[in-house]
Amino acid sequence: MGWIVFLLIGFGAGVLSGLFGIGGGVVIVPALIFIARMQPQAATGTSLAALLLPVGALGAWEYYRHGNLNVAAGLLVALGLFVGAGIGARFSLQVSPTALRRAFAVFLTLIAIRMWFD
Repeated sequence: MGWIVFLLIGFGAGVLSGLFGIGGGVVIVPALIFIARMQPQAATGTSLAALLLPVGALGAWEYYRHGNLNVAAGLLVALGLFVGAGIGARFSLQVSPTALRRAFAVFLTLIAIRMWFD
């Protein structure tokens, strides 16, 4: 996949992280599986690499040791997260809590339906 895809996945995850406080398992892993066509193990390892400093160092190391980590993709996703989280957070402050909860519920439902049928 081109670098722009990974950057956009990180950006989207950053926006959603700023809006809903979510990221890796709910956004990045499904995006890497469906958009970047990664296997689940590689998507998980790559997601952990993107979140490396705050949460994923040991997990990412294990995935890396077993060949299930795309380092370049993880770094680009991290860059997108950095920028997108600020934008998502700024936007979330302009939306009512009820609208935000409902948008999050719709988002999770769509992901669940996609995971079930794909």
